[in-house]
Amino acid sequence: MKTYTPEQIGKLVKKTRRNMKVTQKELALTSGTGLRFISELEKGKPTCQLGKALTVLNTLGITLAMASPVTSRKE
Repeated sequence: MKTYTPEQIGKLVKKTRRNMKVTQKELALTSGTGLRFISELEKGKPTCQLGKALTVLNTLGITLAMASPVTSRKE
């Protein structure tokens, strides 16, 4: 499974936002975050809040896949 760095996620957010012709301010308003947060997320700041980052990804239609290294078993 591929792992992603904050910088890679930031670049994806920025690229997607630009392709959608949305400004940082518009994205901040739509996702309920602040302009500063969007700027820091796009720059790959590693201390960005996960919940807010996921909200922004969802707002842009970006999906993430997660997998556990341990398979769950039915009990």
